[in-house]
Amino acid sequence: MKLSHLKQITDYLQQFKKIAAIYRVSDTLIKVVFDRDETVYFEMQRSNSTLFKAPSYERSKVYNAPFDVVLAKRFNRSNILSLELVNEDKIIRFKTSVASAYKQEISYLQFEFTGKYTNVIVLDEDEVVLEALRHVDLYSSFREVRVGQKLLNIPPAPFVAKEYPIKDIEGFLYANYEKEQAQKLGSLKKQKISYLEKKLKKLQKLIDALEDETSLYEEAQKLQHWGNLVLSNMHHIKPYSSSVCVDDYDGESVEIELLKAFPSVAMMSNSLFTRSKKAKQKALHMHIERESLTAKIQHIQRFIHIVEEASDVAKINLLFPKQQQNKKLKQNESIETFWIEGYKVQLGKSEKGNIELLRSAKAKDIWLHLKDRPSTHVIVTTDKQNLPQSVLESAARLCVEFTTSAKDRFLVDYTPRREVNIQEGANVLYNKYKTIEVDTR
Repeated sequence: MKLSHLKQITDYLQQFKKIAAIYRVSDTLIKVVFDRDETVYFEMQRSNSTLFKAPSYERSKVYNAPFDVVLAKRFNRSNILSLELVNEDKIIRFKTSVASAYKQEISYLQFEFTGKYTNVIVLDEDEVVLEALRHVDLYSSFREVRVGQKLLNIPPAPFVAKEYPIKDIEGFLYANYEKEQAQKLGSLKKQKISYLEKKLKKLQKLIDALEDETSLYEEAQKLQHWGNLVLSNMHHIKPYSSSVCVDDYDGESVEIELLKAFPSVAMMSNSLFTRSKKAKQKALHMHIERESLTAKIQHIQRFIHIVEEASDVAKINLLFPKQQQNKKLKQNESIETFWIEGYKVQLGKSEKGNIELLRSAKAKDIWLHLKDRPSTHVIVTTDKQNLPQSVLESAARLCVEFTTSAKDRFLVDYTPRREVNIQEGANVLYNKYKTIEVDTR
């Protein structure tokens, strides 16, 4: 980010007197709420740092790392005593205090827009590092950023930066958001759609490779017939033959291939009957496998459509969360898992997934479903906590998006799992519920 722009934005920020709230909304993005409701986002990605304002930005998860704990403790509901650029360089420093009943605690918050070494550092009044977004050791830089160590200043730049005047700071900050989001969104969409299309191709190969039920039934009948022929011609067949030639009931010669040589004719016929039975069972259950693969393909196709329709990076981050379940635990292929503001949200990819969700959900978990029409089932794991309205609304939108691609207003019912009675399969009855409206237009 240009130094000239940072200077002008720093002048703009000096109008604010308090930091009402501060927290991370993604790995490198920090939301700062000034005074009552003026929000500025600090994107601290290495070599791509910036500041912007946005109408809204969904929180990907709740961060509880030591950095986030110190950030909240030192700067939530704090007074801004001063705000400056350190040594007229790309470092915005807030000097703040949190008034308590015992003492006034002075803290410094530094946003360093310094390319490779972009960082957010929390200092005490003696400029000793309390925490940082990124810790830096002496092997990486002469300027160590480590808890308990005094922070050195960056040497002044050996040049005079050019001036790039900004007519409208707020307009500039909103434009930054639009620009950054457009670039990130385009790149992320391309990446994620490519990933989903690979999964789609694998599923399509599996369904294309499925055998035809009619052919399997014909194979079963043929093997059964061969088994009977072998039994009828036992006195003509020698043990340990890999193939036998017998006459059928019409007197025509039939050559029967065996998978291996058997020591007795009875074992030969039993082998043929066993193969016939397996072919028949496979034919009987082939529709289940085909329906399962079809449901997975439809789910991936809906997933691709949702990614294509995503209007911001936050939506993509929600659809592809970094927080994963324990890799040692086997992932259920019938259930899709997301994380919304730290809450686990699951939805069924098929009827099987819906059934398993209903069975495994706990009494106080929240169940969601489209009103008066078939849809995917969604479960939000509450861990006995009250869900924020924003989590419910996001879960309801997922319920709609993974059910239909239509653009309309939809009603989504939700209720604790204990209020849902399973009738048959994934069919349920429920009485006590509330409803959320989701507009996808």
